[in-house]
Amino acid sequence: MPTEFKVLAINPGSTSTKIAVYANETCLFEQVIRHSTEELKPFQTINDQFDFRRSLVEAELTKRGFNLADLDAIAGRGGPLKPMASGTYLVNDKMCEDLKYHVQTEHVSKLGGLIARSLADRVGIPAFIVDPVSVDEMEPLARITGVPEIQRPSLFHALNLKAVAHRAAKDLGLDYNHATFVMVHLGGGISVGVQRNGKMIDVSNPNDTGPFSPERAGTIPTGGLVKMCFSGKYTQKEVESKLIGKGGLVAHLGTNDARQVEERIAAGDQQAKLVYEAMAYQVAKEIGAMATVVNGKLDGIVLTGGLAHSSLLVGWIRDRVGFIGNIYVYPGEDELQALVEGALRVLRGEEQAMVYE
Repeated sequence: MPTEFKVLAINPGSTSTKIAVYANETCLFEQVIRHSTEELKPFQTINDQFDFRRSLVEAELTKRGFNLADLDAIAGRGGPLKPMASGTYLVNDKMCEDLKYHVQTEHVSKLGGLIARSLADRVGIPAFIVDPVSVDEMEPLARITGVPEIQRPSLFHALNLKAVAHRAAKDLGLDYNHATFVMVHLGGGISVGVQRNGKMIDVSNPNDTGPFSPERAGTIPTGGLVKMCFSGKYTQKEVESKLIGKGGLVAHLGTNDARQVEERIAAGDQQAKLVYEAMAYQVAKEIGAMATVVNGKLDGIVLTGGLAHSSLLVGWIRDRVGFIGNIYVYPGEDELQALVEGALRVLRGEEQAMVYE
């Protein structure tokens, strides 16, 4: 078995495709390939972007002097597939079919797995996805709502939260599969969950529950939402945009950039301070709720994501939940590294590759 593995990671976003090549844990190069609105305009669907994005990935590899034959595996970002256990999955034919014809919701991240499989097949190496957003390990109690026709779904920032849980357990000298954390992803959307024994047994779906965030409304009073929906003032699409994309800080302050909000606070904007602190307040409340799931018996509270860089926001959260347990902060959301780490665990025999069915 080789002592060094080279892995290409591919993470498609709405206006970019991020790629990196690693040799074990060392990044050999990383590149953000930007896509302008004009470049993407000709494509009617996300599937239509496949050849365009794949060719750009290939061109960047060539430019950097890498051949596909140099690689041991390719790891792509996984899209919203069927509910599934966490882990690193081989991209098989069934997965490709479900990625092409979305089974939950449409998202550009699905191209990560498809491009990975297409390139890997050329040189006979494995293609993986790692912890897609549809990871579902919730316990039965966590799914029940007061409306039997509606269950709480598991859709969250699984890739980053799982990777950071691995790092936190290692840093604390704990066995990942026997550690208990409240995990918080602070980004454009905010996921708060409780991970016990390697499984995220409860989690807030940032698209419709939990704290509001820079772009999303979070949990809102259902009565008010029902009245808005039937007021005749808004189309379904307009209501959905108020909840996802134009909610949260965008709705209150006209920006999803927390740095701008903090600049306004520093300049004396009291409304900006009230809204921003309210977001921290709601994050803290959700952390407290998740701590009750494990009867307060946890190894720590782990904060990650881009907003974890904010000492102001983290400070407000820390002040409210410090009594629950120790707080560990891992700023940023290095999803490329997380993809590589998942692939390496399989290549090294530390985990078995999961099979999508």
